[in-house]
Amino acid sequence: MKADNPGGIDTVIVFNAGLAAFNAGNLAKAIKFYGEAAKHGYNEGRTYQLLSKAHLENKDTASALIALQEGFQKYPEDNGVLVELINIYINSGKTNDAMKYLSLAIEQDPENSTYYFAQGSLYDQVGEQEKAIQSYKKAISVNPEYYDANYNLGALFYNNGVKQIEVANKVPANDNARYEAELKKADEWFEKALPLMEKCRELKPDDPYALESLRNLYYRLQMMDKYEEIMKLMGQ
Repeated sequence: MKADNPGGIDTVIVFNAGLAAFNAGNLAKAIKFYGEAAKHGYNEGRTYQLLSKAHLENKDTASALIALQEGFQKYPEDNGVLVELINIYINSGKTNDAMKYLSLAIEQDPENSTYYFAQGSLYDQVGEQEKAIQSYKKAISVNPEYYDANYNLGALFYNNGVKQIEVANKVPANDNARYEAELKKADEWFEKALPLMEKCRELKPDDPYALESLRNLYYRLQMMDKYEEIMKLMGQ
């Protein structure tokens, strides 16, 4: 091979040396070999993902990001690189950067419900509730069987109902009409949460979080037959 290509690099050997070094726990060598293989385009975006992983194992998040950013610039259609980039930004609390790359991921793969779910979770974290609702709804429309999206949206509605009850409880005792009006607003949130939590129970019949939410919702909405059913399921 050297006779045919003097000064050339056997990228297969270099890449495999990186794998071997990583598996042996020699992160410095893994980073060196992965970096060399990536420079020569071997295995395209996958090598950048492995290089980033080696940096993360070496507790070097900044270098992991640089590797993925370089990989994304070279292979912008590689969804694996994009997803890893998003995950690091999310785990680092860099919401704006995560949002930017999530938008790109959605453009590349608009039928991937997990992207809309991640987007909804980020919006939820930063208090942009209406955007969170729309993202969760989109995730559910793409995949109606997506438990986490159903649960998070149901929990969002449920928590709004709980907050609204707190608003009602602050109404002066002599203003019953206003008190009832505020309680009605709470029930409207609970009614929105109910079908989502029922879907969660359908998807995961024994999930304690969904059952707990349903128990409270049935009680609040005075659906006592279903309330008793849930109580029995929960052994209460």
